[in-house]
Amino acid sequence: MNSVFEALSHPVRRKIIQRLKEGPRSAGELAEMFELTKPTMSTHFAKLKKADLVATRRDKNTIYYSLNMSILERALTELIDIGGVKSHDDE
Repeated sequence: MNSVFEALSHPVRRKIIQRLKEGPRSAGELAEMFELTKPTMSTHFAKLKKADLVATRRDKNTIYYSLNMSILERALTELIDIGGVKSHDDE
């Protein structure tokens, strides 16, 4: 889970996650949304992939990224548990 929180700690990666909530996108589409170099974007994609926050699919020379919601939901649950926030079921 540490790699998930590390991946989510950077604002660019959080914005990539937000874009992927709308649906899968190619690496090129995502890169066009940011004024960053290709190597910098590749580093962000690699961190998200390492944390399993995104899944990839290759179609010829294009890589498509999609959001792995189960990992994101698990991270949110752990964050809530760490914070000691009670759910409605606990009351």
